Amino acid sequence: MTATHPGLPQSGRPTEDLLAELRALTAADLPTRGGKTTAYTYDAGRPEVREAAAQAYLAMLEVNGLDPTAFPSIVALERQVVGATASRLGGDDTTPGIFTSGGTESIILAVKAARDSRPDVTEPEIVVPATAHAAFHKAGRYLRVKVTVVPVDPTTFRAVPEAMAAACTDRTVLVVASAPSYAHGVVDPVGRIAADAAGRGIPCHVDACVGGWLLPWLAEAGAAVPAFDLSVPGVTSLSCDLHKFGYAPKGASVVLFRDQPMRLAAYYACAQWPGYPVVNSTVQSSKGAGPLAGAWATLQALGADGYRELGRAALAATRRLVAGVTEIEGLRVLGEPEATLVAIGADPDAPLDLWELADESRARGYFLQPQLSVDGLPASLHLTLTGVSEQGVDGLLEALRESAAAVRGRGPVEAPHDLVALLDQLDFAELDDATFAALLPAAGLDLSGDGAARMAGVNRLLDALAPVRRDQLTTRFLSALYSPHLGG
Repeated sequence: MTATHPGLPQSGRPTEDLLAELRALTAADLPTRGGKTTAYTYDAGRPEVREAAAQAYLAMLEVNGLDPTAFPSIVALERQVVGATASRLGGDDTTPGIFTSGGTESIILAVKAARDSRPDVTEPEIVVPATAHAAFHKAGRYLRVKVTVVPVDPTTFRAVPEAMAAACTDRTVLVVASAPSYAHGVVDPVGRIAADAAGRGIPCHVDACVGGWLLPWLAEAGAAVPAFDLSVPGVTSLSCDLHKFGYAPKGASVVLFRDQPMRLAAYYACAQWPGYPVVNSTVQSSKGAGPLAGAWATLQALGADGYRELGRAALAATRRLVAGVTEIEGLRVLGEPEATLVAIGADPDAPLDLWELADESRARGYFLQPQLSVDGLPASLHLTLTGVSEQGVDGLLEALRESAAAVRGRGPVEAPHDLVALLDQLDFAELDDATFAALLPAAGLDLSGDGAARMAGVNRLLDALAPVRRDQLTTRFLSALYSPHLGG
């Protein structure tokens, strides 16, 4: 008898069958176009641009970015993409940079470069505002660098330069500012933070992953955008994702450096084995060239005029959304967003249950991303508005108004105290995937339907737990999700 292998057919299947199965599998996914998914996806609303990127991606599908001497095409493409990014962000086509797979990899490389530039510091630290992206915590864990978190202004949600400076020690190898922070869409005072760091001989990285390619176009459209890029004295590196407001396919980011020595410190080389000499500009070794080609094609297909119009449209949509939210009883906009990212919070005087609001909005076709409270910062719902949002912002506001009306009478709901107490006592490391999956219905999570599960109970529960317990719980959930007991 021929052995069977789960997930692997005995004989090859026709392409038509495979594509039909993919269509069925993705039927319950959030929509990636149209602007109703206000996180994760970035839609330029230009089918011809998407087609150009897709064709370029496929043309480079089999090219391996491991060895640029074997595939010189990737050198030519990366020079163009990095040069275009640098020219918009205070540099030029000679600015050192690296094309990476995403913002997290760009940030990890920036932290590695700062750490390796100071081999005399045996216990390196980085100083970040509380609103800095989780990628800095991930970099700290991966690279064994201590992450010192500094509280931000509780009203503006911006980093406080004096507090950032006070947190620096002789072990600090990098100071971080956001432009903007993902959670609230506000730009930290980069000039003061970078100047303070430079005065102490410390590099300063600006996380412009979400805003780097957006903010210059917003400035052209009339927005007040504070200086944040490499033109600011003291800024030594900057990350910018092209798969966000560059509208490129996923897997496209750039990290820029002020000088060549810092970029060299981001590289990795190893000739201490009997195989080929390894020298990598990124965390990855072998890597597909498709994302690079897709990013290049997107930049070329849209051009400055295309990005200028997308920036204008996204800014107009954001201004209309902010004005509309202020008119909905029980809701408020947190801070004063300078980008097209908005955090909606509950009005303390007449609060709505944000987790129920998110579920009601999703039932009406709009995904709003839950953001938990942490370190005194309130919970919120995140919305990223893109180039297509101008056409859909009125529908989004109507869905918000309807959802608010639906949940207003329920009032804020607390997580069950007994369940919170139980989860605080559990040792998640001792639970196998099957046992953990069996606990989820008690937490209010049912993934047995079409994928559009109501998440209010889970978000409410997570928000009631200490952050370290949230980390443990969500890690166990991810493991269970990919197991046959829950996600199989």
